[in-house]
Formats: sequence, C-alpha cells, structure tokens
Amino acid sequence: MFGLVHFLSLKFTSSCDEVANMDGSREASTNSLLNDECYADFLTEDFDVKTYTAQAIHHAVIAEQLAKLAQGISQLDKELHSQVVARHEELLAQATGIESLEGNTPLAHISLNLFVFSRRIRTKIVDPYNKIVARTAQLARLQVACDLLRRIIRILYLSKRLQGQLQGGSREITKAAQSLNELDYLSQGVDLSGIDVIENDLLLISRARLEVENQAKRLLEQGMEIQNPTQVGTALQVFHNLGSLRETISGVVEGYRTTIQDNVTTALDIKGLTQSADSRGAPGRAVMSTPGNTAAFRATLWTNLEKLMDQICAACGQVQHLQKVLTKKRDPVTHVCFINEIIKDGQPDILYTFWSDVTHTLSVEFQRATAASSFLKQALEGEYPKLLRLYNDLWRRLLQYSSSIQGVISSSAVLDNAMDLPTTETDNQDLFTHAKHDYNPEKALKDSLQPYEAAYLSKSLSRLFDPINLVFPMGGRNPPSHDELDSIIKTITSELNVASVDTSLTLAVVKNAAKTVQLFCVKSEQLLSTQGDASQVIGPLTEGQRRNIAVVNSLYRLYQAVAKVISGLGSCPLAAEHALTALMASAVQPLLLSVSDSIEAIIITMHQEYFSGSMSTPGKPDVPCSLYMRELQGFVGRVMADYFRHFQCVDFIYDNTESIAQRCITLFIRHASLLRPLGEGGKMRLAADFAQMELAVAPLCRRVSELGKPYRLLRSFRPLLFQNSELIASSPAVGDLIPYSTLLHFLFTRAPSELKSPHQRAEWSIARYSQWLDDHPSERDRLTLIRGALEAYMQSVKARQGKEFAPVYPIMVQLLQRATSGAQDSRT
Repeated sequence: MFGLVHFLSLKFTSSCDEVANMDGSREASTNSLLNDECYADFLTEDFDVKTYTAQAIHHAVIAEQLAKLAQGISQLDKELHSQVVARHEELLAQATGIESLEGNTPLAHISLNLFVFSRRIRTKIVDPYNKIVARTAQLARLQVACDLLRRIIRILYLSKRLQGQLQGGSREITKAAQSLNELDYLSQGVDLSGIDVIENDLLLISRARLEVENQAKRLLEQGMEIQNPTQVGTALQVFHNLGSLRETISGVVEGYRTTIQDNVTTALDIKGLTQSADSRGAPGRAVMSTPGNTAAFRATLWTNLEKLMDQICAACGQVQHLQKVLTKKRDPVTHVCFINEIIKDGQPDILYTFWSDVTHTLSVEFQRATAASSFLKQALEGEYPKLLRLYNDLWRRLLQYSSSIQGVISSSAVLDNAMDLPTTETDNQDLFTHAKHDYNPEKALKDSLQPYEAAYLSKSLSRLFDPINLVFPMGGRNPPSHDELDSIIKTITSELNVASVDTSLTLAVVKNAAKTVQLFCVKSEQLLSTQGDASQVIGPLTEGQRRNIAVVNSLYRLYQAVAKVISGLGSCPLAAEHALTALMASAVQPLLLSVSDSIEAIIITMHQEYFSGSMSTPGKPDVPCSLYMRELQGFVGRVMADYFRHFQCVDFIYDNTESIAQRCITLFIRHASLLRPLGEGGKMRLAADFAQMELAVAPLCRRVSELGKPYRLLRSFRPLLFQNSELIASSPAVGDLIPYSTLLHFLFTRAPSELKSPHQRAEWSIARYSQWLDDHPSERDRLTLIRGALEAYMQSVKARQGKEFAPVYPIMVQLLQRATSGAQDSRT
C-alpha cells in the first residue's frame, strides 16, 4: 500500500500541474478530482507518504482505501492520456529540441576547463600576494618607527638645547623661540603621547613655550612703552620664530583700539561729566544739575577731551613705532621684511587699519553721545573751534612724533647691529598713506567733526546777520551810523579771530563774512534814492543825494574794515569786495552820468561861439579862453566842491571821475576838429582853450598827466592848429595817437564850403553826429562816412565841370588811402 500511495502522490502532483493548464472544456471533469477530500492531502506542500500511509491504515479500511487510490490512478492516467493526445505537437517539438543540447555541450566543457584553470592560478598567486602585503605593512611600520625614532632623538637634542637657552634669559630668547618652532614642527602630524622617554621633555617644551611667549609679550609691551626699538625688534623676532607674528600684532593693535574706544566712551559719558561738575560745587550748597549751562560741566568736558587726545596720541605713537620697527626689521635667516608678513594677501598695514578704526570710533561715539545729550551737543557745537584746535594739535603732535621716531630708530640701527634694521625707501614716506595713495588721514580725522562744523557755521552766520538786521529795521531810511558799523565790523572780526585756529574753518567763516557783506549790500541798496533829484547837478545837494552819499560812505568804511581784517588771510572774499565796489559804483553812477552829460552839453556850445575871425588888433587882445571853457571850469569846480567832496572814498571817486576827465578831453578834441570855419583868430583862441582844458579837468583826477592817451592826444593835437595841411598829414602822431578820422575832420575846416563835412552832407546836427561817433567807435565806420563826403565833393566838381579840386582835397584823399591801407594791414 505504501508503494501505491507513493506512486499516487507523484502521479497526482504531476497531473495536478497539467490539470491546472487544461482548457476550459475539461475543467468540469478535473474539478471533481481536485475537490475530492480523499485526494486533498496529496496537494499540500508538506505531504509525507509515510505519514499518510500510517494514518490510512489506522483510520480507514485498507481495501476501500486501495480501491479509492486505484480509481484515482486510473482517472489520472486518462487525464494524462488526453493531455498527451491534445498536446502531441508540442511534445514532439520538445523532444526534437533535445538534439540542440549536443551543440552546447562543448561550450560547457570549455567553461568548466577555464574554471578549473583559474582555480589553479589563484592557488599559485594568493600565497605570494599575501606575503607581499605582509612585508609591505612590515616595511611601512619600520619606516614609521624609524621616523618616530629620528623625531624622538631630535626632540631630545632640542629639548636639552632649549634648557640651556632658557637659562640664558632674554639674550637667548630668540634662539629659544627658534628651537620651540622646530619642536612644534617635529610634533606636527605625529602622536607622541605614551612615549615614556620624551614625556618629561614634552611637558618641559609646553612650559617653555608659555614662558617664552609671556617673556616676549612683556618685552614687547616694555619696548613699546619706552619706545625702545631694540626690545621691540627682539620681541617681534621671537613671535616670528614662534610662527605667531601676525596673530600677536593683530592682538596688540586690537587691544589699543579697544582701549581707545573705552577712553572715548568715558570722556563723553554724560553721567560722569555731570558728577564731576557737581563735585566741584562748594560744600553745603545745593547744586542744580544743568550741565548744559554750567561752566563746571564744560570745564570737565574739555579736560576729558584734552586727556582723550593725549591717550589717542600715545596709542597712535606706539602703533606707529611698532610699524616703523616692522618696516625695518628683517628675519636674519630668510631676509624677509616683517611688514610684508603682516600686509601680504592685499591686507592694509596696521597703522592704516588702526587709524581708520580710531576715526570711525570717534565719529560713532561722538554721534552717539550727542544724540543722547542735548547739553553735550550744544557744548560741542558752541565751542567747535576749541574742539577743532584739539584735533589740530593731535595731528601736529602725530606728525612731529613720526619724525622723532624715525630718528630714534635710525640711531638704534647704528648702535645695535644685531637688530638688522636697514634703511629702506619708505623712510621719507608718510606712514598713514602707506596702504592707499588716495587716503587722507587728516581728512579722515576731521570728518568726525562735520556735523558740529556745519552747526557752528550756521550759528556763526546767524551771529553775523544779527547786527545787519538790527541796523536795517523794516521801513528804515537812514544808513547805519558809525557805532552801528563798528558793531558789525567787531562781529566779523570776532568770528574770524575765533576761527583762526584752523585754515579751513577760517575760509568757511570768511565765506560767511562775504555773505554778511552781501546782505549789507542788499540792505543798503534798498536805501538808495533812484529818483531824478539823485542825479541833479544844478542846485545844492538834495535829500536823496545826501542819503546816497551816506550809503556810499558806509559801504566804503565797511570795505576798508573788511579788507583790513582779512589782509592777513591767505585769500580774500572776492565776491564781497565786488559786491561792495559794484554797489558803490551803482550808487554814484547816476550822478556821474549827469555830470558827464552836462560837460558834453557845455563843450558842444563851442559851435555857438565865433572862431572864424582873423587875428585881433594889438589894441584889443583876445580873452585867454572862450566862454564855454570858463563855464566848463566853473562847472567842474562846483561839482567837485558841492557833490564829490562829501564822499569819503577819495580814491574810488577819482577812479570814476578820471573816466569823465578822459571823456571830456575826447569830446573837446572831437568838437574842436569839427569847428568850421576856423580863422586865424579862432585858432589862437582854440589854442588857449587847449591849455585851459588841462586846468578844467584837473579837479577830476589826481594828475592830468595820468589820464593816459587822451592827455597825450590833447598835447599832440594843439601844435597842428598852426601847421599847414602837408605837415599835418605827415605828422608822426597821426595814426598811432591821433586817429585818422579826427585829423580828417580837422582838415575839413580848411576846405571850401563846397566840400561838406560828413554831418553836413547827411544834414545832421553837431549833437547827432557826435552821438553817431559814440555809437560807432570803429575807425573803419568813421572813415567810410568820411569817404562818402569826399566822393560827393568829387562828383559835384565833375558835375559843374570844374577844372581843379580844392588844395586840401588831394591831401585828404591821400590821408584816407593811407588810413584804409593801414586798417587792412592791421586786420591781416
């Protein structure tokens, strides 16, 4: 039965696999076999034949069980048969495919042989490889051990040498630092812990390094404090040998910067200032805490600021001394300059960095303190020149200190050759601009004062404007008095004297003074009289003229005072001077124009007098001068006495009346050349007028001989009155001194009436022609008009078929041609 069951289980399992793949038409017949409980045990994964047989014998009838099993086997056979029949073609194909396995068999043999061969090679290689790996590791350990032994031997040697160097004190400190640096190099990248032979030496080395560092720091601090470049250079060499030069220098400079910041904060602490001011009060007396209004508060403030400037100067001096030594000190082995170790990688030098930090700290702390206390702000703004003087003194001391440091270091370099401080090209360079050429250290220092300078200048301008506004009230008609002018001048002088502590501040206050003068000019201009009575020259002084004279005198006094005050300054407020002189000129201009017009009106009356007469008889001599000349002399003398003598600015008046005198002479010669007809008697009287003209214009100028070209023209023209036409045309004064047009006008007087003067030909009056000459100062325009008159005369002679021209005509034409050619040559 056991065999039957075993056979059935195998059969049933394989049949079940086939049954699971049957078509849908046979599912009904196979489901009955699969669902039968008798065969359910054969489908389990853990089916055991022995267990099933034992259970079947124990629980069921053997005969029935066998019959059931036989029936199942029979049913399975039928199913297998039906499957074989149904899948006949597929089975044949599988059987045919077995032949292809014979082609793959050689490949399998080759693969098997290769596998066996590789196993043999591996067996031959693995053992040598393992031996090589082991020997390599052994060699590496030997090398590490040898390197460690060499390090230990060197450490023991250097440790022993270090002990001797430490006993040498400061004389051997640089060598000890060099030994420590080498010991640090030997200890890098190696774990030396647990080595008994050098354990004590390592402990000694760590203690020695700490001792050397502390000793070098003390040496550096002492050397910087007493400004000893030798000690500083030794300490720097120690830190360079220890490899911590940059870190040490950064720490030292940072310490100074922190100290400066603390000092600035303490100096501007409003609580400290108030307490110090209160403590100065008398005992037993209540003290009101009003720091902005107490002298004690400000005295304490300025004492603190003076102390702060001393502290900043001392710190900057020490940092400057440190940089000087760094600039000169070189390592004796590598010959590398220490300053190059500090500023490498494009970093700025230590003094530039320190100074930038100091100026930034001053700016920030001052701004913070004044923002927190209005009393402090008022004190700094009100006494800004005093604060600026402290800054200027600080800068001056720093510059002097820089020069003294250079001398000390140079002398130390000579005395101590061991320092190796060679002279470099940076001896004469400004250390503050070593890093940046466009950096202005003095400007950086004073930039922190810009807010207080602006406030002070604003208040200064207000103080300068106050007396101006006070002496010019609204609706006032009178200029300031002498006392009021003195008050204005004293205010300007006081502001300039206070600002004299600094050149830039002085220039700024000078600009404010210029604005003050301009305001004075604006206020004074409003007082000037512009009515017609301000320019009259007929009667006595009017009220408007008196006021204008008083305004000009006040302007002149202010001009003198300002010029005196600023005479010691490097520059003058040109705008203020121009404003004063321009307003003075504007004030007297109407009167000057009126005088000039009156003089011209008097001179033009000479054409109403008789100049065509012949020589006078001996019994009736002519008067020394004409009536118009006597009137001119009287008018000029009266004007100077009645009007211009009241002006205090004598030089200014002469500067303006001299132009009137020059104009007077020019007009006199113009109209004298236009007189027509001119007899011999008229020439004599005109010659006398020429002499009297010098007397007429004398009151208008300092000296008549200083009138320049018009005076020389007056002197040169007079002799021509009595010369013939040929000599007149050939005179050397013609052209350069006497204009051709003026001489041609004079020659018209010697021509017949048919040869009309240019104004006669144009049918103009003498006054109109004179005005035309003023409007056309170009000699070319005047000669063109004269040419037209000569051409008209030539046409008239041809028209009447005249046989000859007037004797003077060819001379005039020749003179005109010479004038025209000379004008063309000058243009070329």
